[in-house]
Amino acid sequence: LLKIGKINTFFRKTAKIWGRPYLFMDNFMKAVFLDRATFLDSLTLLAPQGISDYRVFAMTNNDTETIISRAKDADIIITNKVRLSRDVLSQLPSLKLIQLTATGTDNVDKSACDELGIVLKNVAGYSVTAVPEHTFMLMLSVMRAGRYYHERVADNSWQQIGKFCLLDVPILDLAGQTLGIIGKGAIGERVAGIARAFGMNVLFAERQGQAPRNDSYTAFDEVLQRANVISLHCPLTPQTHYLINDATISQMTRKPILINVARGAVVDSLAVAKAVQDGRLSGYGSDVFEQEPLSADSPLLDIINHPRVLFTPHNAWGSVGAQQRLWDILSEQVSEFIKENI
Repeated sequence: LLKIGKINTFFRKTAKIWGRPYLFMDNFMKAVFLDRATFLDSLTLLAPQGISDYRVFAMTNNDTETIISRAKDADIIITNKVRLSRDVLSQLPSLKLIQLTATGTDNVDKSACDELGIVLKNVAGYSVTAVPEHTFMLMLSVMRAGRYYHERVADNSWQQIGKFCLLDVPILDLAGQTLGIIGKGAIGERVAGIARAFGMNVLFAERQGQAPRNDSYTAFDEVLQRANVISLHCPLTPQTHYLINDATISQMTRKPILINVARGAVVDSLAVAKAVQDGRLSGYGSDVFEQEPLSADSPLLDIINHPRVLFTPHNAWGSVGAQQRLWDILSEQVSEFIKENI
Protein backbone atom coordinates (compact mmCIF):
# COMPACT_ATOMS: atom_id res chain seq x y z
CA LEU A 1 0.00 0.00 0.00
CA LEU A 2 1.10 3.58 -0.67
CA LYS A 3 1.72 5.79 2.31
CA ILE A 4 -0.58 8.78 2.83
CA GLY A 5 2.19 11.17 1.77
CA LYS A 6 2.64 9.32 -1.53
CA ILE A 7 -1.13 9.34 -2.06
CA ASN A 8 -1.25 13.10 -1.57
CA THR A 9 1.69 13.55 -3.95
CA PHE A 10 -0.09 11.42 -6.53
CA PHE A 11 -3.26 13.52 -6.32
CA ARG A 12 -1.28 16.76 -6.51
CA LYS A 13 0.25 15.61 -9.76
CA THR A 14 -3.09 14.33 -11.02
CA ALA A 15 -4.75 17.63 -10.13
CA LYS A 16 -2.09 19.51 -12.08
CA ILE A 17 -2.72 17.34 -15.13
CA TRP A 18 -6.47 17.74 -14.85
CA GLY A 19 -6.13 21.47 -14.23
CA ARG A 20 -8.32 21.23 -11.13
CA PRO A 21 -7.48 21.77 -7.45
CA TYR A 22 -7.40 18.77 -5.16
CA LEU A 23 -8.74 19.20 -1.63
CA PHE A 24 -7.47 16.74 0.99
CA MET A 25 -10.03 14.75 2.93
CA ASP A 26 -9.02 16.10 6.35
CA ASN A 27 -9.59 19.67 5.15
CA PHE A 28 -13.11 19.31 3.76
CA MET A 29 -15.96 21.26 5.38
CA LYS A 30 -19.44 20.41 6.61
CA ALA A 31 -22.43 22.06 4.98
CA VAL A 32 -26.19 22.10 5.42
CA PHE A 33 -28.74 23.11 2.77
CA LEU A 34 -31.79 24.34 4.68
CA ASP A 35 -34.39 24.76 1.92
CA ARG A 36 -33.71 22.53 -1.10
CA ALA A 37 -37.41 22.70 -2.05
CA THR A 38 -36.90 26.22 -3.41
CA PHE A 39 -35.42 24.46 -6.47
CA LEU A 40 -37.09 22.11 -8.92
CA ASP A 41 -37.10 18.50 -7.71
CA SER A 42 -35.97 17.38 -11.17
CA LEU A 43 -32.71 19.34 -11.03
CA THR A 44 -29.58 17.51 -9.91
CA LEU A 45 -27.82 19.75 -7.40
CA LEU A 46 -24.49 18.13 -6.60
CA ALA A 47 -22.68 19.16 -3.44
CA PRO A 48 -20.00 21.76 -4.17
CA GLN A 49 -16.47 20.39 -4.32
CA GLY A 50 -14.78 20.41 -0.92
CA ILE A 51 -17.82 19.48 1.18
CA SER A 52 -17.38 16.25 3.12
CA ASP A 53 -20.53 16.17 5.24
CA TYR A 54 -23.61 17.42 3.38
CA ARG A 55 -27.08 17.46 4.91
CA VAL A 56 -30.08 18.59 2.88
CA PHE A 57 -33.53 19.57 4.17
CA ALA A 58 -36.50 20.27 1.91
CA MET A 59 -37.67 23.21 4.03
CA THR A 60 -36.71 24.76 7.36
CA ASN A 61 -39.06 27.09 9.22
CA ASN A 62 -37.83 30.22 10.94
CA ASP A 63 -37.92 28.69 14.40
CA THR A 64 -34.60 29.40 16.15
CA GLU A 65 -34.37 25.98 17.78
CA THR A 66 -34.95 24.16 14.49
CA ILE A 67 -32.33 26.17 12.60
CA ILE A 68 -29.72 25.69 15.32
CA SER A 69 -30.37 21.96 15.62
CA ARG A 70 -29.87 21.51 11.87
CA ALA A 71 -26.84 23.80 11.49
CA LYS A 72 -25.06 23.49 14.85
CA ASP A 73 -21.98 21.70 13.46
CA ALA A 74 -21.97 23.23 10.00
CA ASP A 75 -19.11 25.25 8.57
CA ILE A 76 -21.37 26.37 5.73
CA ILE A 77 -25.08 27.14 5.53
CA ILE A 78 -26.73 27.16 2.11
CA THR A 79 -30.17 28.74 2.09
CA ASN A 80 -32.57 30.91 0.15
CA LYS A 81 -35.07 32.46 2.56
CA VAL A 82 -34.43 31.06 6.04
CA ARG A 83 -34.02 33.98 8.45
CA LEU A 84 -30.61 33.99 10.13
CA SER A 85 -30.80 36.44 13.01
CA ARG A 86 -28.11 37.55 15.42
CA ASP A 87 -29.56 35.19 18.03
CA VAL A 88 -29.25 32.23 15.65
CA LEU A 89 -25.80 33.13 14.35
CA SER A 90 -24.36 33.62 17.83
CA GLN A 91 -25.22 29.98 18.62
CA LEU A 92 -23.42 28.53 15.60
CA PRO A 93 -19.73 28.61 16.60
CA SER A 94 -18.53 26.49 13.65
CA LEU A 95 -20.19 28.65 11.01
CA LYS A 96 -17.79 30.23 8.53
CA LEU A 97 -19.91 30.90 5.44
CA ILE A 98 -23.53 31.66 4.66
CA GLN A 99 -24.10 31.04 0.95
CA LEU A 100 -27.45 32.34 -0.25
CA THR A 101 -29.17 30.80 -3.25
CA ALA A 102 -30.45 34.25 -4.19
CA THR A 103 -29.34 37.81 -4.83
CA GLY A 104 -31.18 39.51 -1.95
CA THR A 105 -29.64 39.33 1.53
CA ASP A 106 -32.55 40.76 3.55
CA ASN A 107 -33.04 37.55 5.54
CA VAL A 108 -29.55 37.62 7.14
CA ASP A 109 -28.28 39.91 9.90
CA LYS A 110 -25.26 41.28 8.04
CA SER A 111 -23.86 43.27 10.97
CA ALA A 112 -23.89 40.12 13.12
CA CYS A 113 -22.00 38.28 10.36
CA ASP A 114 -19.34 40.99 10.35
CA GLU A 115 -18.95 40.89 14.13
CA LEU A 116 -18.83 37.10 14.28
CA GLY A 117 -16.44 36.71 11.34
CA ILE A 118 -18.98 34.91 9.15
CA VAL A 119 -18.67 35.45 5.39
CA LEU A 120 -21.94 36.19 3.60
CA LYS A 121 -22.19 35.45 -0.13
CA ASN A 122 -25.09 35.82 -2.53
CA VAL A 123 -25.46 34.85 -6.19
CA ALA A 124 -25.92 37.50 -8.86
CA GLY A 125 -26.38 37.43 -12.60
CA TYR A 126 -28.16 34.08 -12.88
CA SER A 127 -31.57 35.51 -13.82
CA VAL A 128 -30.69 38.20 -16.36
CA THR A 129 -32.58 36.20 -18.99
CA ALA A 130 -35.41 34.75 -16.89
CA VAL A 131 -36.61 37.90 -15.10
CA PRO A 132 -36.77 40.17 -18.17
CA GLU A 133 -38.66 37.49 -20.10
CA HIS A 134 -41.08 37.12 -17.19
CA THR A 135 -41.43 40.90 -17.09
CA PHE A 136 -42.69 40.89 -20.66
CA MET A 137 -44.95 37.92 -20.02
CA LEU A 138 -46.64 40.02 -17.32
CA MET A 139 -46.58 43.18 -19.42
CA LEU A 140 -48.06 41.59 -22.52
CA SER A 141 -50.72 39.70 -20.59
CA VAL A 142 -51.81 42.84 -18.74
CA MET A 143 -51.74 45.02 -21.87
CA ARG A 144 -53.64 42.45 -23.93
CA ALA A 145 -55.87 41.13 -21.10
CA GLY A 146 -54.45 37.66 -21.74
CA ARG A 147 -55.71 35.91 -18.61
CA TYR A 148 -59.17 37.45 -19.01
CA TYR A 149 -59.57 36.24 -22.59
CA HIS A 150 -58.21 32.78 -21.74
CA GLU A 151 -60.89 32.45 -19.07
CA ARG A 152 -63.60 33.52 -21.54
CA VAL A 153 -62.62 30.53 -23.67
CA ALA A 154 -62.24 28.16 -20.71
CA ASP A 155 -65.60 29.01 -19.09
CA ASN A 156 -67.52 28.72 -22.38
CA SER A 157 -68.39 32.44 -22.46
CA TRP A 158 -67.05 32.86 -25.99
CA GLN A 159 -69.09 29.94 -27.28
CA GLN A 160 -72.24 31.23 -25.60
CA ILE A 161 -71.82 34.72 -27.05
CA GLY A 162 -71.36 33.21 -30.50
CA LYS A 163 -69.28 35.99 -32.06
CA PHE A 164 -66.17 35.01 -33.99
CA CYS A 165 -64.05 37.20 -31.68
CA LEU A 166 -64.28 38.95 -28.32
CA LEU A 167 -63.00 42.49 -27.83
CA ASP A 168 -64.88 43.70 -24.77
CA VAL A 169 -61.62 44.63 -22.99
CA PRO A 170 -59.44 46.78 -25.28
CA ILE A 171 -56.20 45.14 -26.42
CA LEU A 172 -53.21 47.48 -26.18
CA ASP A 173 -49.97 47.30 -28.21
CA LEU A 174 -46.50 47.82 -26.75
CA ALA A 175 -45.21 49.54 -29.89
CA GLY A 176 -45.21 53.31 -29.50
CA GLN A 177 -45.71 53.22 -25.73
CA THR A 178 -43.30 54.87 -23.28
CA LEU A 179 -41.76 52.49 -20.76
CA GLY A 180 -40.43 53.93 -17.51
CA ILE A 181 -37.87 51.65 -15.86
CA ILE A 182 -36.99 52.12 -12.20
CA GLY A 183 -33.70 50.31 -11.62
CA LYS A 184 -30.84 50.46 -14.11
CA GLY A 185 -29.00 47.26 -13.29
CA ALA A 186 -28.34 44.31 -15.59
CA ILE A 187 -31.99 43.24 -15.55
CA GLY A 188 -33.30 46.75 -16.13
CA GLU A 189 -30.91 47.18 -19.05
CA ARG A 190 -32.03 43.91 -20.63
CA VAL A 191 -35.67 44.88 -20.21
CA ALA A 192 -34.86 48.13 -22.02
CA GLY A 193 -33.31 46.22 -24.92
CA ILE A 194 -36.36 43.99 -25.31
CA ALA A 195 -38.67 47.00 -25.04
CA ARG A 196 -36.87 48.80 -27.84
CA ALA A 197 -37.24 45.68 -30.00
CA PHE A 198 -41.00 45.99 -29.44
CA GLY A 199 -40.83 49.61 -30.58
CA MET A 200 -41.19 51.18 -27.15
CA ASN A 201 -39.64 54.45 -26.04
CA VAL A 202 -37.55 53.79 -22.90
CA LEU A 203 -36.89 56.12 -19.97
CA PHE A 204 -34.66 55.19 -17.03
CA ALA A 205 -35.72 56.96 -13.84
CA GLU A 206 -33.13 58.72 -11.71
CA ARG A 207 -33.41 58.20 -7.96
CA GLN A 208 -36.30 60.04 -6.42
CA GLY A 209 -35.44 63.63 -5.51
CA GLN A 210 -32.13 63.69 -7.43
CA ALA A 211 -31.20 65.44 -10.65
CA PRO A 212 -30.36 63.09 -13.56
CA ARG A 213 -26.70 62.11 -13.30
CA ASN A 214 -26.27 61.95 -17.08
CA ASP A 215 -28.26 61.86 -20.32
CA SER A 216 -29.19 58.19 -19.89
CA TYR A 217 -31.42 59.06 -16.92
CA THR A 218 -34.65 61.04 -16.66
CA ALA A 219 -35.92 62.74 -13.53
CA PHE A 220 -38.05 60.41 -11.41
CA ASP A 221 -41.12 62.66 -11.42
CA GLU A 222 -40.89 63.14 -15.19
CA VAL A 223 -40.84 59.39 -15.76
CA LEU A 224 -43.99 59.03 -13.67
CA GLN A 225 -45.69 61.70 -15.76
CA ARG A 226 -44.65 60.40 -19.19
CA ALA A 227 -44.76 56.62 -18.88
CA ASN A 228 -47.55 54.41 -20.23
CA VAL A 229 -45.93 51.42 -18.55
CA ILE A 230 -43.76 51.49 -15.41
CA SER A 231 -41.56 48.49 -14.61
CA LEU A 232 -39.83 48.09 -11.24
CA HIS A 233 -36.36 46.52 -11.08
CA CYS A 234 -34.81 48.25 -8.06
CA PRO A 235 -33.62 46.70 -4.79
CA LEU A 236 -35.60 47.13 -1.58
CA THR A 237 -33.88 49.76 0.55
CA PRO A 238 -35.13 52.33 3.07
CA GLN A 239 -35.30 54.76 0.14
CA THR A 240 -37.36 52.44 -2.10
CA HIS A 241 -39.71 51.08 0.57
CA TYR A 242 -43.23 52.01 -0.61
CA LEU A 243 -41.69 53.99 -3.44
CA ILE A 244 -44.97 53.49 -5.30
CA ASN A 245 -47.64 54.97 -3.02
CA ASP A 246 -50.65 57.30 -3.18
CA ALA A 247 -48.44 60.34 -3.71
CA THR A 248 -46.34 58.88 -6.53
CA ILE A 249 -49.35 57.27 -8.19
CA SER A 250 -51.05 60.68 -8.24
CA GLN A 251 -48.20 61.92 -10.48
CA MET A 252 -48.86 59.20 -13.08
CA THR A 253 -50.98 61.30 -15.39
CA ARG A 254 -51.17 58.67 -18.18
CA LYS A 255 -52.79 56.01 -15.94
CA PRO A 256 -50.03 53.50 -16.69
CA ILE A 257 -49.70 49.76 -16.38
CA LEU A 258 -47.48 48.91 -13.38
CA ILE A 259 -45.18 45.85 -13.36
CA ASN A 260 -43.34 44.72 -10.23
CA VAL A 261 -40.61 42.09 -10.38
CA ALA A 262 -38.45 43.87 -7.80
CA ARG A 263 -39.61 43.37 -4.20
CA GLY A 264 -43.12 43.37 -2.79
CA ALA A 265 -42.57 46.24 -0.38
CA VAL A 266 -41.40 48.59 -3.15
CA VAL A 267 -45.14 49.21 -3.63
CA ASP A 268 -47.83 50.08 -1.13
CA SER A 269 -50.28 47.27 -1.90
CA LEU A 270 -53.31 49.12 -0.57
CA ALA A 271 -52.50 52.21 -2.65
CA VAL A 272 -52.00 50.10 -5.80
CA ALA A 273 -55.23 48.15 -5.27
CA LYS A 274 -57.22 51.35 -4.84
CA ALA A 275 -55.55 52.94 -7.87
CA VAL A 276 -56.49 49.97 -10.06
CA GLN A 277 -60.05 50.02 -8.75
CA ASP A 278 -60.56 53.72 -9.44
CA GLY A 279 -58.71 53.72 -12.77
CA ARG A 280 -55.63 55.74 -11.81
CA LEU A 281 -53.61 52.66 -12.77
CA SER A 282 -54.77 50.78 -15.88
CA GLY A 283 -53.46 47.46 -14.62
CA TYR A 284 -50.97 45.67 -12.40
CA GLY A 285 -48.71 42.68 -12.96
CA SER A 286 -46.62 41.43 -10.06
CA ASP A 287 -44.40 38.48 -9.16
CA VAL A 288 -43.50 39.75 -5.67
CA PHE A 289 -45.49 40.61 -2.56
CA GLU A 290 -44.94 42.03 0.92
CA GLN A 291 -45.90 38.69 2.41
CA GLU A 292 -45.17 35.51 0.50
CA PRO A 293 -47.27 33.50 -0.04
CA LEU A 294 -49.80 36.29 -0.54
CA SER A 295 -51.70 36.82 2.72
CA ALA A 296 -55.42 36.09 2.89
CA ASP A 297 -56.15 39.69 3.91
CA SER A 298 -54.03 41.33 1.21
CA PRO A 299 -55.82 44.24 -0.48
CA LEU A 300 -54.45 42.92 -3.76
CA LEU A 301 -56.98 40.10 -3.61
CA ASP A 302 -59.67 42.74 -4.15
CA ILE A 303 -58.38 43.19 -7.71
CA ILE A 304 -57.43 39.59 -8.45
CA ASN A 305 -60.20 39.23 -11.06
CA HIS A 306 -59.58 42.54 -12.80
CA PRO A 307 -59.00 41.87 -16.54
CA ARG A 308 -55.68 43.73 -16.42
CA VAL A 309 -54.26 42.12 -13.29
CA LEU A 310 -51.91 39.12 -13.29
CA PHE A 311 -50.04 37.72 -10.29
CA THR A 312 -47.38 34.99 -10.28
CA PRO A 313 -45.93 33.29 -7.16
CA HIS A 314 -42.43 34.82 -7.01
CA ASN A 315 -41.08 32.55 -9.74
CA ALA A 316 -39.82 35.05 -12.32
CA TRP A 317 -36.25 34.08 -11.41
CA GLY A 318 -36.86 30.35 -11.58
CA SER A 319 -36.61 29.13 -15.16
CA VAL A 320 -34.84 25.79 -15.52
CA GLY A 321 -31.84 27.49 -17.09
CA ALA A 322 -31.67 30.17 -14.38
CA GLN A 323 -31.82 27.61 -11.58
CA GLN A 324 -28.98 25.60 -13.10
CA ARG A 325 -26.86 28.73 -13.63
CA LEU A 326 -27.51 29.75 -10.04
CA TRP A 327 -26.29 26.40 -8.70
CA ASP A 328 -23.23 26.41 -10.95
CA ILE A 329 -22.25 29.89 -9.71
CA LEU A 330 -22.97 28.93 -6.10
CA SER A 331 -20.92 25.73 -6.32
CA GLU A 332 -17.93 27.60 -7.67
CA GLN A 333 -18.18 30.23 -4.94
CA VAL A 334 -18.41 27.65 -2.15
CA SER A 335 -15.50 25.61 -3.52
CA GLU A 336 -13.35 28.72 -3.87
CA PHE A 337 -14.15 29.67 -0.27
CA ILE A 338 -13.13 26.23 0.96
CA LYS A 339 -9.85 26.35 -0.99
CA GLU A 340 -9.05 29.73 0.48
CA ASN A 341 -9.85 28.74 4.05
CA ILE A 342 -8.39 25.27 4.51
